[in-house]
Amino acid sequence: MTARVPRNANSDSIKSADPSADPRGEVDQWSLEELEEDGFFENSENVALIGSTLVHLIIILFLAMVPLAIEGDEDAVVIVSKPPVYEQEKIEFIDEIVYSDAPQVEIGASSLADADMAEASAEMFAEVSEIPMPVELEPADLGEMMVNKMFDQAVAPLDRLTEQKGKVGQGTEGAVGAVDRITFEILKEMERQPTLVVWMFDQSGSLYQQRRDIRGRFDRIYTELGIAKDSGAKGFKNDKSEKPLLTSIIGFGSQVKLYTEEPIADLGEIKRIVEEMEVDSTGQEKVFTAITSAVDQYKSLCRSRGSRGPQRKVMFVVVTDEKGDDENLLETSIKSCRKWGIPVYVIGVPAPFGRQHTLVKYVDPDPKFDQTPQFAQVDQGPETFLPERVFVGFTANFQQEPKLDSGFGPFALTRLCYETGGIYFTVHPNRNTSRKVRRGELDAFASDLEYFFDPVAMAAYRPDYISSEDYIKQVKSSPLRQSLVMAAQQSPAVGLARPRTRFVRRDEAALVGDLTRAQQDAAKLEPRLARMAQILSPGLELRETETSLRWKAGYDLAMGRVLAQKVRTGSYNAMLAQAKRGMPFKNKKNNTWVLQPSDEISVGSRTQSEAKLATKLLQSVVADHPGTPWALLASQELEVPIGWTWKEEFTDVTPRRSSPGNNNNNNNAPKDDMARKLKKAPKRAVPKL
Repeated sequence: MTARVPRNANSDSIKSADPSADPRGEVDQWSLEELEEDGFFENSENVALIGSTLVHLIIILFLAMVPLAIEGDEDAVVIVSKPPVYEQEKIEFIDEIVYSDAPQVEIGASSLADADMAEASAEMFAEVSEIPMPVELEPADLGEMMVNKMFDQAVAPLDRLTEQKGKVGQGTEGAVGAVDRITFEILKEMERQPTLVVWMFDQSGSLYQQRRDIRGRFDRIYTELGIAKDSGAKGFKNDKSEKPLLTSIIGFGSQVKLYTEEPIADLGEIKRIVEEMEVDSTGQEKVFTAITSAVDQYKSLCRSRGSRGPQRKVMFVVVTDEKGDDENLLETSIKSCRKWGIPVYVIGVPAPFGRQHTLVKYVDPDPKFDQTPQFAQVDQGPETFLPERVFVGFTANFQQEPKLDSGFGPFALTRLCYETGGIYFTVHPNRNTSRKVRRGELDAFASDLEYFFDPVAMAAYRPDYISSEDYIKQVKSSPLRQSLVMAAQQSPAVGLARPRTRFVRRDEAALVGDLTRAQQDAAKLEPRLARMAQILSPGLELRETETSLRWKAGYDLAMGRVLAQKVRTGSYNAMLAQAKRGMPFKNKKNNTWVLQPSDEISVGSRTQSEAKLATKLLQSVVADHPGTPWALLASQELEVPIGWTWKEEFTDVTPRRSSPGNNNNNNNAPKDDMARKLKKAPKRAVPKL
C-alpha cells in the first residue's frame, strides 16, 4: 500500500510521514478525522490491517498475563538436551596444588603430608558428566542411552552454575588435615553468603578416634571465622541476627539420626554432640541414605528469597571409613545434590587396589579391656565401578599378594564428590610413598596397606567416574576392556601358592607317590589359568590402540601374570612327570631331587612362546607405568623365574636317637611364680565395623 500525504501537510510533515525517518510511523502524524475524511477506512485492506493489529495486541497482552497466574513450581526446571556425541579426546589435568605437610596456623593448610591426587580434567562442572573417551564407541546391546541421563537444573546461585568438577583423591595422613582444607572451602563460600555445614558421621566403632580428632579441630574453624570477620566477608554484612555459619550434625549406621533439629552456631554444643555420639555396632553404613535425607531436610535453604538470592549456601561433610551399604542410592544422591547446588566433601579412606575388602587394625577403645591389636575385615573398595584387577595368587617368593593403595577412594563416594564439585580425602595415618609400611607400624583403626604411590604419577590413572550404564557401554565397546573385566570377575587362582619342591628317594614307589601328590595341586590350577588366558586373549590385538593408561596397564599386567603363572604351573607339572619316568642321579651318593626356579624352559615350544610373551608384557608394564601399583606387581612377578630345573642333593635318612630326658627337672622356670598369676585385662570380640 502506498502512503498518502494529507492535504494540509506542510514540508515538515511530508518529511516525517516517511516511517523510516520517524519510528512512530504514519498514524501518529495524521489524526483519525483526517484519515476518515481522506477515505482511508473505506479501503478494505486498511480495515483488515487495523483489525489484525488489534487482535495481535490482545493476544500479546493475554500471554503476558499468563505467568502471573501460575504458581511457582517447587522443583527446578528440567533441561533435556540432545545426547552428546562421543568423540576422541585426551584427558588433561589442571595444575597441581600442593599444601604443607603439617597443619598450618594460617588458613589454607590441607593436610598432614598431603598432596593433590588425580584432579578433574575440567575447571568447571557440567550438567552432564564429562566422560573421557579414549576411543569411539559403537552402540552396545544396551541400546541407545543418554550419557549419564540428564540431571535437573541446579537450583543454586548463578555464580555456582559453573562446570567445576570435584577432586577425586586428595591424600592425607590424618583427618585434621582434611578438616583444615575443608575450613578453607567453608571460608570461600562465606565470602559470598551465609553458610550451613552439615556434618555426617559414621557411627561405627572404627571411627571412634577420627570423630574425636575432628571434634577437637572444630575450634580451628571458628578461629578462622574470626579472621574472615575482620576482613569484611560478605557473610558478616547481612542482618546481625543472621549467623554467618550454622552447623548441623547427622549420625548414620543402620539408621540415620538428626542430632540438631535446627542448625546451631554454639561451638560447645556442637562438640558435645560429637563427643557423646553413640556407637552403632550393626556393621551397616547407610551413607547415601543420610545424604538424600539431608537434602530433603535443608533444600529449602537453597531456594532464593526474591532478589536476595538463596538463604544459605549448604555444604555436606561426610566422615566414614567404608564405602557404604546403600550404593543403589548413588545416582539419586548425585541428582539431588547437583539440583540444589550442594557440594559433598568426604573424609574417607583409600580404596585397596582392585579389592573390595581390606583389614583394619582394631584396638579396643576402652583401656579397661585388652589392648592387643586385632584385625577385622571392612568394605573399602574397589576404586572402580567393577573390579579391574585379576588375582592369580602366585607372586614373588610365593608369598601372599601385597596390599596396595589404589590412590583413590571407593568408587561410589568418590564419584559423588566428583559430580558435586567437592573433594574426596583419602586418609591414612601411616601413608609413606618412599618405602613399604610394615604391619607393626600401623596406627589403631588404620587399614592394612603396605604400599602407597606418588599422587603425581597416579593422576594419569584416574578411574572413569561415569554412570554404571556408561561404564558398561564403554566396556562392551572394547574387547580389551571387556576381557579384563570378565577375567577380574573370575575366582582367584591360588592353588599353587606354596608348591612342594623337595623329593627324597627312599625307594622308587615312595618317590613316585610324592611326585604324584605334588602334581595334583598343579593339575587343579592349570585349567583355571588356561581359562583366564583364553578370556583375556581377545584384547591382545588391541593393546596398541588402547589410549587409556589405566586400562592398558591393567590389561598388560593381567595377561602377563596369567601367562607367567600358566607357564610356571604347566612346566612344574611337566617337570614332575619327567621325574616320575625316572631320572638317574649323576652322583650315586645323592638321593634327593630339588626343583628350583629357573629362567630355562625345557618343556614344549608353546610353553616357551607363552613365557616370552609374558616376560615382554610384564617388562612393558614396568617401563611404561613407573611408580604405579601395576608396575610394582609386574616387577615382583619378574623377580620369580618363570621355569624350573632339577638339582640333586643328599639327605640323611638315618633315624635319629631321641635325646635323654631331664627327669622332669625344669631349670628354666621363672623364679617368681607370681608373674604367672597376674590378672590380664578381659578381651572383647571385635565389633562389626
